[in-house]
Parts: sequence; C-alpha cells; structure tokens
Amino acid sequence: MSRNLFLSITNLFRNLESLFLPHGGHPPALALAGFQHDHSHRSSQEFSLKQLIGDGMLWAVPKHRRSVEKRLKRKFGYPEYNWKPLREKRNIRSCLQCGHDHEMGVLCPFCYQKVLKETELMQSKIQETLGLDPVDKEVIVLYEGEKAEQSSDELKNKRIVEMKKPRPMWFTKNLLQKSTQQLSETKEVKPSDLA
Repeated sequence: MSRNLFLSITNLFRNLESLFLPHGGHPPALALAGFQHDHSHRSSQEFSLKQLIGDGMLWAVPKHRRSVEKRLKRKFGYPEYNWKPLREKRNIRSCLQCGHDHEMGVLCPFCYQKVLKETELMQSKIQETLGLDPVDKEVIVLYEGEKAEQSSDELKNKRIVEMKKPRPMWFTKNLLQKSTQQLSETKEVKPSDLA
C-alpha cells in the first residue's frame, strides 16, 4: 500500500516536472529575449524529484524495535498505575465423549485428531484405489461388511473404495445424523414448543 502510494506520488511529481520543465531547464518563455537558448545541450545532472527524495521516505515503519520490557508493560500493565493481571478462563468445558478439556464453542482437539487421522486414511485409500484420475462419478467409501448391505442399484455408476477395517462408532453412515442420538423405532412425530 505504502509503496503504491509512494510510486503514485513520484509519478505525479514527474508529470508536473515534465509539464512545467519540459527540457530540464527553465521554460523558453522565461528566457531572456535577446539570447538564444540552446535546449540540445543538457546538463549532466538534470533536476529530478527522485534524486531529491531518494529513499528518504518511509511510510508507517517503526524506527526502533520495541523492547521486551515495553512489550510486557503493554501486555500486563504497570503495577504502580494500571495493572492488568492474568485472568482465569471461565469458558472451559469437558468433552462428553473423551473427557478432555476444551474451550466452549470450539471442537474438542482430541476428538478432532481422531477425525483427522481417519480422514487421512480415507484420502490415502482413495488415492491408492483411484489414482489421480479426474473424478467423474460419485466416490463411496465402504467399511468392512457394508457392501453386502448396499443394493447393486445404489452402487451403480459410483466408484467404490473399500476400507479393510470396521467403521468407527463415532463415524456414522449418514453424516447429517448425530452419532450420540439413539435411533428411535417409532415413527411418531411429537410436536414441541406448543405453549
């Protein structure tokens, strides 16, 4: 941003310079009437704003490094004036699945690591089976014993990748269904929020 601003200002001055000083010297209108002014001989050094300014302008760049003491005082304050002590976090919750602590509103990092490992296994298996060919059909990942449950019509025109291990309990077949929710056997719909 600052470099673009510097270049645009330099271009503006260069255009003004060429407009008012087209030959590098005084304009012919200001020359003396009795003397002929030869514009073919240019001086070895022309007037230029770039030479005048050079690299002397710095835009929003700190001149000195901020010391450790000043950084800590900005972070924690001054004990005599304005002290900002460390505060304990009150938004820490225990994961219901694994029991590890995590911040509220954030996925449990321990459970998420399991998901990452399983996803990497699936991706490597897909790459082994299908290679790097472009995907023109839907890819289905089936775990051990799931191929018999699927009908041949459902698997038609789909690429199948088989994993040689059972499906993890937390990884449901339907990803829109909650893994902690038990499947109900009744088909009744109970209305809620009637009051």
